[in-house]
Amino acid sequence: MRGLLPTALAALTAAALLDAPHAATAAPGVPDGFASVAALGLSGTTGGVAGPTVTVSTAADLARYAGANTPYTILVAGRIAVGGMVTVVADKSILGVGSSAEITGGGLQLGTTTRPGNNVIIRNIRFSGASDDSISVTNKAHHVWIDHNEFLPAYDGSLDIKRQSTYVTVSWNRFAGTDKTMLLGHSDNYPSDVGHLRVTYHHNLFDGSHQRHPRVRFGEPVHVYNNHYRDIGLYGIASTENAGVVAEGNYFENVPFPCHSTGGYAESNPGRLVQRANAFVNSGACEAGGTVAEPRTYYGYTLDPATSVPSLVTAGAGVGRI
Repeated sequence: MRGLLPTALAALTAAALLDAPHAATAAPGVPDGFASVAALGLSGTTGGVAGPTVTVSTAADLARYAGANTPYTILVAGRIAVGGMVTVVADKSILGVGSSAEITGGGLQLGTTTRPGNNVIIRNIRFSGASDDSISVTNKAHHVWIDHNEFLPAYDGSLDIKRQSTYVTVSWNRFAGTDKTMLLGHSDNYPSDVGHLRVTYHHNLFDGSHQRHPRVRFGEPVHVYNNHYRDIGLYGIASTENAGVVAEGNYFENVPFPCHSTGGYAESNPGRLVQRANAFVNSGACEAGGTVAEPRTYYGYTLDPATSVPSLVTAGAGVGRI
């Protein structure tokens, strides 16, 4: 992690810091995967780079800037307890300061039906104890990058993407002991998600989590690569309702059911899943079948060997690792 608050600013009060622009503490980075694709009027995901930088340490100020109708880079300093979901609208970067930035008790919802949550970056934040979802990408949000965060158990989902949202990358995050980890697609009865939900998941650590890594409906292609699944309670990936998933270069360790697809899952109809170059250690078989559109038709990427994934992801995923 580069650059804590400059010495000259450290002496200022929190109120003065709130409106004092200064260098972002998270490395700027460049999104990859679907978040980098030029589409829907954007050349890729840039977040709040066009606006000023502010530092927040209270729930009220987080909500104030996240819901503003202008771009902002929002630096989260310390632990912020929120009630319910904080609405994040277009053109925002929400970046944790150092390794102690945390949002607890609630979560972030990207967009509403009238105010979209497009072009949003969320990095280097720990999410804990959410009363609903930790992050909900919803209501046609597009171009979202969720990177180097840590997710502890929430009441519902840790990171859900739904309701025609698309062009999202979820990278280098750690999910520790989560249950309903990542939903992709609102429900079996929401076919409006067809043609959307283009999402890349890469280099995430699923550590003692239970299910939905991700659970996919309708989306294609969904690219799941170079993730480390470790001590999973129920299953890894589920492709249902004719979704198309490419799972490659992942490392499944102690996972009873790495993949569900052609047999459907729960009450959902079958999906399609292509699996290649994955490693399975003390794990079951990956149920795969059908053809899926190739992610390389949208963007380029470099696939790490599955055998190197545990060391790479353990060392690099989560907060304070940028």
